[in-house]
Amino acid sequence: MLSNLDLMRVFVYSSIQKQEVLLSNPFLTAQTVYKSNQVIAKIEGVIATSELTDTASIFSINATSSYWDVINEVLADYSYILTGEIDRRGFYEYRYCQVPNGYKMHGTKSVYLWRAWWKYRKYALQLGIPLELLIRTRDAWYPIRDLTISDGLLYIKTLGNEIAVHADDIVTWLSKTQPNSNSTSPTGILNKNRE
Repeated sequence: MLSNLDLMRVFVYSSIQKQEVLLSNPFLTAQTVYKSNQVIAKIEGVIATSELTDTASIFSINATSSYWDVINEVLADYSYILTGEIDRRGFYEYRYCQVPNGYKMHGTKSVYLWRAWWKYRKYALQLGIPLELLIRTRDAWYPIRDLTISDGLLYIKTLGNEIAVHADDIVTWLSKTQPNSNSTSPTGILNKNRE
């Protein structure tokens, strides 16, 4: 049986490849309806869509879905980032974003960036520009120089800029990876689950 994470991976991969999808587990169904791939949660209804007729794949994700973290993780694995505000239906839009070689993208609540910072903060104290963690702001990637918390806000210092975000705010950031750390093709998932 496909896990929720595996089902989301196949949904995203199929949508990027402009292929129809038809998968299900006890909680989620991924299917194609009128040239649109959709993920439907048994309790919540439609939680993710991607139009197969669009030239570039764009994903719409329900902002209040209990599966948001899983969907967001999979989209980050495929280099899709949150672009803009919630639309009138209550969905966020995700678009492809080029990720520099040697980095893994994350689109998480800012508290997860804070946790990663504690692991990498020693690099920021060294001379030079710390390149272990980068944050997306003003449509570019910037090295993080320092993170501090004050009055319920996380202050992220970059080169020449400071960003203030709440703990539940979504931030897009990169962390350095090992070469050839993982593949984003779900073909192994489908084959594994058919055995």
